[in-house]
Amino acid sequence: MRAVDLAIIAIFLVGMPLLGIVIGGRQKSGNDYFVGEGKISWWVACLSVVSAETSTLTVLSVPTVAYIAAPGAGGMTYLSLAIGYILGRIVVSFVLLPRYVAGNLVTAYAFLGKRFGSGLQGTASVTFLLTRTAADGIRLFATAIPVKVVLGAYGLNVSYWTIVIALGIAMVIYSFFGGVRAVVWVDAIQMLWYVLGGAAVIWVLAANLPDGWFSKAVDANKFQLLDFSSNPLTGQYAVLTAVIGGAVLSMASHGSDQLIVQRLQATNDLRAAQKALIASGVVVFLQFALFLFIGVMLWAFYNGVDPVKQLGLNTNDELFANYIVTELPSGLSGFVIAGILAAALSSSLGALASSTVTDVYERVIGRQLSDGERLKQGRIWTIVWAGILILFAGFFASYTSTSDPIVVQALGITGYTYGALLGAFLLGLLFKKARQADAIVAFVVTVVVMAFVILGVKFDKVSGALLGVDFSKAAGNNVALAFPWYTLAGVIITLVVGGLLSLRHSTQDPKATDATAAKPVEEAA
Repeated sequence: MRAVDLAIIAIFLVGMPLLGIVIGGRQKSGNDYFVGEGKISWWVACLSVVSAETSTLTVLSVPTVAYIAAPGAGGMTYLSLAIGYILGRIVVSFVLLPRYVAGNLVTAYAFLGKRFGSGLQGTASVTFLLTRTAADGIRLFATAIPVKVVLGAYGLNVSYWTIVIALGIAMVIYSFFGGVRAVVWVDAIQMLWYVLGGAAVIWVLAANLPDGWFSKAVDANKFQLLDFSSNPLTGQYAVLTAVIGGAVLSMASHGSDQLIVQRLQATNDLRAAQKALIASGVVVFLQFALFLFIGVMLWAFYNGVDPVKQLGLNTNDELFANYIVTELPSGLSGFVIAGILAAALSSSLGALASSTVTDVYERVIGRQLSDGERLKQGRIWTIVWAGILILFAGFFASYTSTSDPIVVQALGITGYTYGALLGAFLLGLLFKKARQADAIVAFVVTVVVMAFVILGVKFDKVSGALLGVDFSKAAGNNVALAFPWYTLAGVIITLVVGGLLSLRHSTQDPKATDATAAKPVEEAA
């Protein structure tokens, strides 16, 4: 009967790219290929944004967060981050989106080009290309891990390279032929697919849980939402850390990351883009709540046993995948697995191609391409970046282990650069005297300092005492700064360094007025 599951997965991998080609239609110009000529509805863009920021690690790991939460620690405190995400999106909607959509910019970094110059635009774009390649390469590899486990359970021994190549081909087909319109629509469909899969899991679990499980979970604080007890410096889900850090992180990811901005620009309407972005925050909150609730139900189903020691799994994150393979009925199992794949197949290739062509290639050749040339180069770079992502994912599959630290490192990559990216945008808005040289120096200094902070800064009992924070209950002798603070720290460094450098100038930068002025909503619409 497991052949039914494999057939569903195969149909999904073949059908989604073909559907994307049909939806995308014939691409007539580079603008159509990169931003879709403004033909995307706000609700489709909203679902696409959610799909773009959701990975296989999210779907598989979020249930584990609620499952392994210690008694009294709160199983739903992860949602505090989502509260911050909503707040951050609101700020981006009214501060940065008017500059992108109303200004008819192809990429987010074109704003930096108008405000400072092509040097910073290229610097920011290359930074995006490098970090997005690293993050998505590891994301593709991480997707191959549960797929290999699932196929192994069905008696198929498939290499990581084979899985990575198959997933990469599926992504590149609809991105190449359908452009951003295909990407956005396929993202939206795939987002609905994995959410329906999660709802199906809840339906099956509900019929197999013992009486009184809900009350037992409440008594164990599995439904606790806010964490007021953890220290704010190192507690990832402490209220202050999660809400403020999550808000700034969302401002960076949804205001300065071309992967997200491209999907919002596809609406070509400021009101629509604002609705899509703010609504995506609410959807993400509900999505996290769904998968956290699954984690609580799994805790009741397995009676809270240790996934590694008592269930024999390699890592805690295999818990949800293990349940899908071993407990769900045939057919439904394949549907849910396809949903997990859907969370991984949200394509970043269009964003990588658009940033490469508009922010880098045109600067290198010294002229602006025609629409036809942009379309041609966009497709060429879509294939190039697909090959790079596959090679990057294959490299990780061949030369790294699959232990937890690698996953943590993958999720923390953005901490090195997000603060510098968002800080550069805010520097251009807040400091009218700042020139391009000031912004580039501030950008580089921020990336270097954040690398030191992430890799080298640890808190122990002595430093905790100096800061007035008790680390005596922390695991181990040294505790790292909570990751939600990384982006805020980077923003502060960029603004301080860039702001101080701007004091050298006695007059306002002539480029500041035009670049930072946002058109009224009515005019943009």
